[in-house]
Amino acid sequence: MVKKLGAMEPELLKNLTKKRATVLYPFEKIELPEAYRGLWSFDINKCTGCGLCFKDCPSGAIELKPTEKTKAGRYPINYVNRCMFCSQCQEVCPTGAIQMTPVYELSDYKKKIIDAEAPEGYRYEE
Repeated sequence: MVKKLGAMEPELLKNLTKKRATVLYPFEKIELPEAYRGLWSFDINKCTGCGLCFKDCPSGAIELKPTEKTKAGRYPINYVNRCMFCSQCQEVCPTGAIQMTPVYELSDYKKKIIDAEAPEGYRYEE
């Protein structure tokens, strides 16, 4: 009695000898394109506090915080859990204070906030 092969077995046998289509992440990393939009970095020394990034952010990930270090007396902070990495904040920034980095491993147990006045450049939401 010959058993009929299922729908997956011929496909499985065909692909057994081929090179795999994926990488073994996190042990192997792929090379990112030059214009990859990952986590953003912020330079408070370049910021004027104009608030254009806050106005242009479609996901509401940017809030303005008071400071003495900018002309307008405020600077942006980024809620990473809300950000959709569209880079509109970078495009609208007249001084280039916001830059997108190739950092993409952002998983964490707490909600991270990019804050230029925090000791490490970020802090966690309470």
